[in-house]
Amino acid sequence: MEMSVSLCKALNKLFPLPVHPFNLQNEGVKTYAEWQYERGEETIRFYLEKTSVEEMFKDKVVLDIGCGAGGKTLYYASQGAKKVYGIEIVDYYEEEANVLAKQKGLEDKFEFVLGDAADIPFEEGFFDTIIMNDAMEHVDEPLKVLNECYRVLKKGGKLYVNFPPYYHPFGAHLSDVIGFPWVHLFFSDETLIKVYKDLVKDLPDGQKRIDFRIAKDEKGKEYFSYINGMTIKRFNELLKDTSYNVSHYREVPLRDFLAPFAKMPVLKEGFVKMVVAILEK
Repeated sequence: MEMSVSLCKALNKLFPLPVHPFNLQNEGVKTYAEWQYERGEETIRFYLEKTSVEEMFKDKVVLDIGCGAGGKTLYYASQGAKKVYGIEIVDYYEEEANVLAKQKGLEDKFEFVLGDAADIPFEEGFFDTIIMNDAMEHVDEPLKVLNECYRVLKKGGKLYVNFPPYYHPFGAHLSDVIGFPWVHLFFSDETLIKVYKDLVKDLPDGQKRIDFRIAKDEKGKEYFSYINGMTIKRFNELLKDTSYNVSHYREVPLRDFLAPFAKMPVLKEGFVKMVVAILEK
């Protein structure tokens, strides 16, 4: 394995790293929550091809699944929502989210909920709008999450889903230190875990990053617990097992000139930048 680790590291040096919030926070440029807030509009832009900000948020009770440090959640709260709840399983994001809420004067419209989206702690028909921005590829039980969202949506309410499929160039979600596109197609998870741990170990938040992305199974083997390998095919199969009406669906290509590849069966898994769906109860 050492040879594959060395090769992966050598190839990685040939590629620049994408901008990543973990690195921006380490460098003192901005916090993760601030980065999320600034990107709030970006997280909904594909939905706006079909709907409007007003329809999504105006006077609505909103749930943001996988809210992270709450920055994007607070952006949604700033768009006229009645109340926005952000649910997240990582407890240390709560403090950062609440600090930004106070800075933005949105503490009355925002609530951080520590919990699992597979067991949403709200009553049936509570929300007008639910957003899963870059969350579908992270949840452990995606079908349960989709069905839970259906349960807590009001009749006529909408779930907005977007995610990069697993075979996206950075679908391994390691781009905080690995800029080599499609790296997970060329190297095993065992190699990537070793490379990732080596590259982050000396960073100020290195151990936190490792704990965030890597866990051990019941046999003690390490695996990337942060992602579930969600593909376009799997997502569409999951939708068949739900009761939603699909009011909008789009597969956005990596680049316009790559659109033909993004339409080909199987091959499109590596050439689609974002899967976008609006699901209605």
